[in-house]
Amino acid sequence: MVKKTRTKKKTQKRRKSRSKQKRGLLKFLLIIFMVLFVVIGGYVGYCYLTMPNIEAAISRTRQPSTTITAENGNEIMSFGSVYSAVIMPDELPKYVSQAIVATEDRRFYQHFGFDFISFTRAMITNAIHRRYVQGGSTITQQVAKNLFLTSQKNIKRKVQELLLAFWLEHKFSKDQILALYMNRVYLGNGTYGIESAANKYFQKSSDDLNLREAAILAGMLKAPSKYNPIASKEQADKRSKVVLQNMVNAGLITQEEMKRALTMRLGPEISDKVNGGKYFASWIYNDVNAILGEREEDVYVHTTLDQDIQEAAEKILAEAIAANKSKNVSQGAIVVMSKDGAVRAMVGGVNYDKSPFNRAVSALRQPGSAFKPFVYLTALQMGYSPEDTIEDTAIAVGKWKPENIDKKYHGTVTLREALRKSYNLATVDLAEKVGRKSVIANAKRMGISTQLVNDATLSLGTSEVKVLDMAAAYASLANGGYAVWPYGILEIFSRDGFERYMRQPDEPRRILDAEAVLQMNSMLEDVINRGTGRRAQLPFYAAGKTGTSQDYRDAWFVGFTGKYVCAVWVGNDDNSPMKGITGGTLPAEIWRRVMEKTR
Repeated sequence: MVKKTRTKKKTQKRRKSRSKQKRGLLKFLLIIFMVLFVVIGGYVGYCYLTMPNIEAAISRTRQPSTTITAENGNEIMSFGSVYSAVIMPDELPKYVSQAIVATEDRRFYQHFGFDFISFTRAMITNAIHRRYVQGGSTITQQVAKNLFLTSQKNIKRKVQELLLAFWLEHKFSKDQILALYMNRVYLGNGTYGIESAANKYFQKSSDDLNLREAAILAGMLKAPSKYNPIASKEQADKRSKVVLQNMVNAGLITQEEMKRALTMRLGPEISDKVNGGKYFASWIYNDVNAILGEREEDVYVHTTLDQDIQEAAEKILAEAIAANKSKNVSQGAIVVMSKDGAVRAMVGGVNYDKSPFNRAVSALRQPGSAFKPFVYLTALQMGYSPEDTIEDTAIAVGKWKPENIDKKYHGTVTLREALRKSYNLATVDLAEKVGRKSVIANAKRMGISTQLVNDATLSLGTSEVKVLDMAAAYASLANGGYAVWPYGILEIFSRDGFERYMRQPDEPRRILDAEAVLQMNSMLEDVINRGTGRRAQLPFYAAGKTGTSQDYRDAWFVGFTGKYVCAVWVGNDDNSPMKGITGGTLPAEIWRRVMEKTR
């Protein structure tokens, strides 16, 4: 009996001990849960308190778009974000929104902003593949991210995205959320929203989309830059089949309807895009902002650019630079303009995407002998004739003693011969006789906007100039002596077709003596026919001048035909010397090839 009592007491003690342990474990787990609850709740509260201002985000203005077109109406480039008028889902064919929902968020009309089933499925898929394969975000979450948040990937943003998704679901109906998504989602090539994308890729309104086009647009949502028809028609078609199959799986269309959709014709392909012209477009964009100032409306800018000349100039320059890399030539610039200053082509470098610095309008380079026409023109205006003689002999201006490129003296020569053969000594002597101040005044009057240093080396082109300015200055010779102001904008219209700017023709203003210009042009024609510019010869009228700076750091050819003026420069951004490249070699060849395309 005593033994049984002792055994019973031991059993009771063990039970009490176990019970105590269980209570202790439960207490510990409860504390852990409470700590986690406080930490997680605190973090969610922190995310809530640090969310962006919702009202400010909704009313936030965007950068208005500026679409720049060539003279023929074809698009060169767009700046800013291209949005369209707000489109509601019920204004479109039903299959447009169905394609989006079936592909992006099949349970959109069932969840409350967060789809636990889709999220879990995505996490399992990603874990199996050990990389990000599938996303679990709902359309509501994507709207929250697009409207209010950045694209940064971190826990804080995901928590805020979820909170905002719940707010959106409470604030708006499902169709309103879908409308926000369809009108704000990015669809490649600077376009936002289904209407802009329909205009961009199929040249039609979104309410005219057929099932295949709707599937292509819905398919682009996964990766707009990869699956848009401009980037890859093949990838866009492949992705659209996935979208159509998703619609079949969701019971929205039949297998037969899918087959028919795959045979539907797409809107006309984009064939009106200028290949290149980005340097020109950037130059124009700055002018648009200067003309219109701050604005909220989208605008279309009709310009002077000639698509054929532009595309030819870009190709010619790229090929020429690539073929002369061994001679340490890495960059170049070309400006082609009409005699009234209308810029027809502008190439500011070999590759805009790699280097958007515009060497045609922003680079300052020494023109070398391409500056000499300013000296000879000044002399002609003062009464000299092309057949008057000057001395090409040793000369010293202060301590400076210039030399000819051939290190020789050529004695008594005519002005025509001195320019044709680009004699330095005769030119310096002539500049001193007519006065450097007069030469500078002429150059400024003709369009040189940079500072010209009044020293003895002026006549040999040691002061830096712009390619665009040189083209404008020679245009004053090409047009008979009238002032030229380079321009590229013809008209600016709002998206609704209202005129915002219309260029008015400049009043003709004579700045050069007509007879002196005729004589000057005759001398420049000789440069091409019998002088340093022989490689620029054309089967029709052409006049121009070569230019090479010291140590072959810059090489130029600037000249004109009966219709156009063209300035060409080649060199290196770091100002390093080229290997034997003069104005009469590579630039003259580039100039000739470009001008052949203008006939």
